[in-house]
Amino acid sequence: MVKPLKCVLFLIPLLSLSQSRLETFLTPSDTLNITRRNTVIISEASFVTISLIGLNQLWYSDFERSKFHVINDNNQWLQMDKLGHVFASYQMGRVGAELLNWSGVSKKGQLIYGATLGLGFLTAVEILDGYSAEWGYSWGDIAANALGTGLYVGQELLWNEQRIHLKFSFHKTKYAGLNPDKLGEGFLEEILKDYNGQTYWLSFNLHAFFKEFNIPKWLNFAVGYSADGMLQGVEDIDNNLLTNNNRRRQFYLSFDVNLNELKTNSRFLKSIFSVFNVIKVPFPTLELSKNGSVFHLLHY
Repeated sequence: MVKPLKCVLFLIPLLSLSQSRLETFLTPSDTLNITRRNTVIISEASFVTISLIGLNQLWYSDFERSKFHVINDNNQWLQMDKLGHVFASYQMGRVGAELLNWSGVSKKGQLIYGATLGLGFLTAVEILDGYSAEWGYSWGDIAANALGTGLYVGQELLWNEQRIHLKFSFHKTKYAGLNPDKLGEGFLEEILKDYNGQTYWLSFNLHAFFKEFNIPKWLNFAVGYSADGMLQGVEDIDNNLLTNNNRRRQFYLSFDVNLNELKTNSRFLKSIFSVFNVIKVPFPTLELSKNGSVFHLLHY
């Protein structure tokens, strides 16, 4: 019993030192840290390059190539795919800006070189789509990418903070099993492909908008959008099964938690909260659609 206790007592200072170093590492620099900045730039450039090469070799190689062409897919999936582009561009831009902030880069630099990360990467992916016979270059996707970047940059310019967060939630549906090629097979694939189970939220921080009232800083009001009854991009009027699925838009009113406003002195926890703040916290929710209104005790 004595030896294990001695080992524990010996490890405590080491753990404390390790935690202290981690806290120092995670703390944003007050001035430009060239080492951090270069690490971020090299890491992001490597990520983008490897991802694009991987997509080109592993994903697009499985589909027929074509001459560069443009398509108009704005009427597909009840625009859920477009919201996916908005979400991805917003979140990648947010991460890019926060990494440069951690490096001590100026606010202007964060917005020019960090917040545009998602727009640049997704535009490159769109160009690859343009050379695939399966898809095509979509100006609608480009507009959605720009909207996501604009949502982040615009708030930083207007308020110097993110008062409105773009969030995501997902639940499994019956539709993936009916068309797994389009909607995914297995939970991870379905999260990405089954638009019926996805919900995108605009989460408004109440304290930021109504500072004169005593509202908790972590409390948000969320407005969500999703769609249901889709087995493919557009409704097939010649297929009774697809028609009977009753495609519909769904709107949601709910509350949410801004994890970034939870009080803690730990930089590690703040980093964890920032990562998971992309997910809408389940709350009682009111659903509105052409079928009427439904109250959900918890909605994912």
